[in-house]
Amino acid sequence: MHSNTDPEMASAPEESTFVQGVFDSLPIVIGYLPVAFAFGLSAVKHGFTPLESLLFSILIYAGASQFVITALLSAGMSLWVSALTVMAMDVRHVLYGPSLRNRLGSRIQGPKTKVWAFGLTDEVFAAATTKLIRNKRSWSANWMCGLALTSWISWVFGTGVGTLFADGPLEAYPAIEASLSFMLPALFLSFLLAAFRRQHSLVFIASMVGALGGLLFYSIPVAILCGIGGGCLASLKKPAHVHAVRNLNNES
Repeated sequence: MHSNTDPEMASAPEESTFVQGVFDSLPIVIGYLPVAFAFGLSAVKHGFTPLESLLFSILIYAGASQFVITALLSAGMSLWVSALTVMAMDVRHVLYGPSLRNRLGSRIQGPKTKVWAFGLTDEVFAAATTKLIRNKRSWSANWMCGLALTSWISWVFGTGVGTLFADGPLEAYPAIEASLSFMLPALFLSFLLAAFRRQHSLVFIASMVGALGGLLFYSIPVAILCGIGGGCLASLKKPAHVHAVRNLNNES
């Protein structure tokens, strides 16, 4: 007697759950809390109220760019110039959604997309990509919402705590505040290295060269744009094994 069960259906992995997304976000939470704490301290010291500082994290949620925009505004820079500077720094986020969509096909859909898309930061994108590639995590909108929402909540919470300590005991220890802000790029770098593969070497080198050139000759926003451009151009070059496979297919 034969079973009517489709073997492909039987072997298909179950969709990842919201709880799994929360669990997968814990490394991000650990990194976000001290950096958000440092931002809360910095924003209040730049003259913003605790509520204004908290709104930066709730509405803008731009990580390192929040440090930049509060510094620019407190220095007397116009709102439009400050906003355009931050937009230039964060233009890379436009690429994250399409990158995930190409990897997942047509599974990105529904109202939940708006929820996790808001929380698609560098670290969330890197963690999601790493889990999907290396840990073979199955995609689901609930899992992505758990990953993004928990990270956002930790950032807002850390900011709130930081605003409360802005005039507190850490004023006597400026080195601690300076070291906290380093954890954000360090966290992103750890996720990047976890997902790094040998065939990505050319893209990595091109991005670093572009970013370094932009930083030396212009500014940080230009460095980010040059790094993105260099990486995109390098990714257009097809690896040698892809050409070999195509040649074999053509010969056959």
